[in-house]
Amino acid sequence: MIKGFKDFLMRGNVIDLAVAVVIGTAFAKVVDAFVKVIMDLLGKAGGTPNFSDYRPGGVAFGAFLTALIGFLLVAAVVYFIVVVPMNHLAERRKAGIEPEPEAPSEEVILLTEIRDSLRAR
Repeated sequence: MIKGFKDFLMRGNVIDLAVAVVIGTAFAKVVDAFVKVIMDLLGKAGGTPNFSDYRPGGVAFGAFLTALIGFLLVAAVVYFIVVVPMNHLAERRKAGIEPEPEAPSEEVILLTEIRDSLRAR
């Protein structure tokens, strides 16, 4: 039972997922900090960007409006900091400006196949 658990943890996809979660958490903190900077700049330009007290017709739309603005800012940060640069990189690779990573040699492919067949046993 313990061996099975150890094998499960040592699989590549579990490790990759764990790394992705850690990096995603760290990146989320960076994005949140950047959104706070933008919200502070908006606050200096037009007052505090917190609409919690906004109640047109007695209905509390303020919290929703504040959350919506925060969401749009997070989406904009992710788009302009991650998506746009990655799209430019993909276009450069397609145009041949930046070469694709080299394919593994025949020896590496053979060794990988041997490793995978040994793991399957």
